[in-house]
Amino acid sequence: MQALTGFQKRHLRALANTLNPVVYIGKSGLSDAVLHSIDEALADHELIKIKYLEFKEERKTLNEQIVEKCACVLAGSVGHTALFYRQNPDAQKQKIKLPVKN
Repeated sequence: MQALTGFQKRHLRALANTLNPVVYIGKSGLSDAVLHSIDEALADHELIKIKYLEFKEERKTLNEQIVEKCACVLAGSVGHTALFYRQNPDAQKQKIKLPVKN
């Protein structure tokens, strides 16, 4: 997936204000089941929040692993919450239209 511009990330963060976390990462860490849940949530919603209950110090490393393994983009990270985006490849199912700054 191509990198997002700052303008696009700001747009996604604004959309995410009303979202609740879809996936919580706790004691089990980044297991295959958690990665599968993240992948399904991205396929369904395109934009998701993940909340870290444990591993709060390692969240930067975990964010990088999620981006790599789920082929998504980190749109933002504040505190113990991270925001991920992956555009649906099917144009008919795309829910979010990314703005293009002229």
